[in-house]
Amino acid sequence: MHWKSRILHSKPDVPQGFESFATPVYRGSTILLGSMANAHDEWHMERGWNYGVYGTPTALELGARIAAMEGARHTFLAPGGQAAISLIYFAFCKAGSHALVPSNAYGPNRHLAGDLLRGLGIEVEAYDPMIGAGIGALIRPNTSLIWCESPGSVTMEIQDVPAIVAAAHERGVTVALDNTYAAGVLLDAFALGVDVSMQALTKYIGGHSDLLLGSVSVNTEAAYRAVGSTHQQIGMAVSPDDCSLALRGLQTLAVRLEKLEASTLEVARWCVEQPAIETVLHPAFESCPGHELWKRDFTGSSSIFSIVFDRRYSPEQVNGLVDSLKMFGIGWSWGGTHSLAMAYPGLERPTGDYAGRIVRLNIGLEEPVDLIEDLRGALVKLG
Repeated sequence: MHWKSRILHSKPDVPQGFESFATPVYRGSTILLGSMANAHDEWHMERGWNYGVYGTPTALELGARIAAMEGARHTFLAPGGQAAISLIYFAFCKAGSHALVPSNAYGPNRHLAGDLLRGLGIEVEAYDPMIGAGIGALIRPNTSLIWCESPGSVTMEIQDVPAIVAAAHERGVTVALDNTYAAGVLLDAFALGVDVSMQALTKYIGGHSDLLLGSVSVNTEAAYRAVGSTHQQIGMAVSPDDCSLALRGLQTLAVRLEKLEASTLEVARWCVEQPAIETVLHPAFESCPGHELWKRDFTGSSSIFSIVFDRRYSPEQVNGLVDSLKMFGIGWSWGGTHSLAMAYPGLERPTGDYAGRIVRLNIGLEEPVDLIEDLRGALVKLG
């Protein structure tokens, strides 16, 4: 064989006996099938490997570990949290469908609903996140999907998920939950009757602000088929390198969540005592809407909470406070090792008047005493 051909057709020869804790990074678009008898174009693995878009061993290992963690039948991976949200909409909605989403949902979810989905003939209606069983009055004959997000984005309202599930299932409607806050473990979505649980693995599973991934976990055969078929048709392939980082993040998830919860509670308790702060929106505090539901359904809290400043402060002053922080970075997302702060000057919520006064904090792995001193200095400047 000519050397030019030989370097292409050589096969890896790994000596036996090598063993590591790390899952190997398997890259590949083309997967060699061995014979035409093995050639097929199906997304599921019942007939074996097919094509890299449906996953490599690295991706399937990550999906299997998340499914085991959440108690799911199967977990599909997506290139990011928003991609996972889109996958769920496309799997359960079609032209003429009606869906319900809480008014405090993740901003890009609501943007998707009001723009792309509307153009495709899918109507997405916002509802009061505290509606509970009353959501039954909003369900129409063409309602095909109800979203829950608990706690809600920025304003942290806790939803009565079991009551919403009961009303939805009575009418044959699928319920999906954005379970990112709980990292899939602080809230048992499937025990509450949810049909589909999604996460932005970008947050706690990745844990280091260096990857973008999403997951969609299902617990029934019908949801498995609906999501799997859609996943194939829109080609939501994920990077095995990102999956490898997420697998590494899973190994420290438990200790990070424990540290983040303790640090966040310490900082939040300090914030409660500050005269400039009107209220603290943390699920573990009575001041947070739905606190009793949090005590009933959750096994812990994580790293984000929001502070609402006294009305005497202008949005410009609140923005200035965020700008003056030294240990808190200003940036989107959360769940990583570094603390973050973000103000929301134009935020609108039916549950409260927060526009221009609310700041969301993500507490990282820094020592709480240092974060508190940073906040103290910013409050002094605020006056």
